[in-house]
Amino acid sequence: MFKGVTLGVRAVVLRPDGAVLLVRHTYVAGWQFPGGGVEAGETVREALARELEEETAVEPLGEPRLHGIFFNSFLSRRDHVVVFVVERYRMGLLRLPNREIADARFFPLDQLPADTTPGTRRRLHEIGQSLPPAPRW
Repeated sequence: MFKGVTLGVRAVVLRPDGAVLLVRHTYVAGWQFPGGGVEAGETVREALARELEEETAVEPLGEPRLHGIFFNSFLSRRDHVVVFVVERYRMGLLRLPNREIADARFFPLDQLPADTTPGTRRRLHEIGQSLPPAPRW
């Protein structure tokens, strides 16, 4: 039934002041939410925790809030992204740059970098305005 479907996770990590954590990868342009693919045998929440730790040294505390599941036709005809909002977390020491992450930092929502990806901007608009998530990335 799900043969060939790819599944990814993204984390919208928010500070109490509303700033959002974004990353810039070494292999793709633009600032975006931390995240990545769900590996075989892994739940989406396990993948979220793993990706956050690997990319940003963030450890979620408690349950993240599901924002939505999105069809991402930009990558393939079978790609879906699960987006969680993480407001309770512990931040470890991040050593950057590395092979995957060129930079990671918090930005106020009204001061996002010019090259923040369109999908990232759309999710932030939905979350900031308490809008229902759109079905497509």
